[in-house]
Formats: sequence, structure tokens, C-alpha cells
Amino acid sequence: MSLSVIPPSEEQAREAAAVLRVLADTTRLRIFLLLRQGETCVCEVAESLGLAENLVSHHLGVLRRAGLARDRRDPADARWVYYQLDVPTLSRLSTLLGDLFDPQTLGTRTPVCGPAALLMPQRAAPRAELKSQETGG
Repeated sequence: MSLSVIPPSEEQAREAAAVLRVLADTTRLRIFLLLRQGETCVCEVAESLGLAENLVSHHLGVLRRAGLARDRRDPADARWVYYQLDVPTLSRLSTLLGDLFDPQTLGTRTPVCGPAALLMPQRAAPRAELKSQETGG
């Protein structure tokens, strides 16, 4: 279901708004974009983005709680935690938000009221008929 075709349900709109709020933070967005390259650990993210490891851990936790990322512990040494984006969540969000920023999916609707409605020939006739009916003409 795409926003350009069917308006989202209240629940879908809430989910989309929550994800957009999480990604509105520039640090989290940078981490999210880095995670698109594949699985990584906190120290690699910190080094790549020039951030402190505790700050990266905090933001990865926010991404994880939002369902955008998931973690896994190294089986040989559980002290190491690796992060990657959550594919099922991204698939669901892609379906919901995929067309949100695509200008090719914008509608071409014309208002049915106000001066703009009178400029469109196919809409001007019904409105003119309504006015003539109201005035008795």
C-alpha cells in the first residue's frame, strides 16, 4: 500500500511518523545510512563518523527500539555486538513510504471550490449550473 494511491490508516501514519522522527536526528540518519552498507560494530561506526562510542551506542539503541536495526552478539565473544538494518521493517516501510518523496507519484487534482475550480472547464460547467439553479436562472 502506497501513500500516493491509498491514504494510510491511522496506525500506518503513526508508524511512519515515528520512523521519520527517529531519522530526523542527523546523527541517527548518518548511522542509518552507514548501516545500509552492511553489518557493522559500534567501534567501526564511531570511527567512520568521528563520534564517541557511547554516543553511537545510544543512537543504535534508538534505531533498534524503533525496529529499524537489529543486533547480534558474536558467538565466539559475546562482548562484541554487531548491528544491521532490519530487512522486514525496511520492506514494510518501503511499501508504506516508497512514493512519499517521488515527484512522479504526485497527483494532479484540481480543487472543487474557490476560484481555481472555475478555471477548469470540466468543473466550471457544473458550478455554473449550480449558481444558475440557486438564482433561479
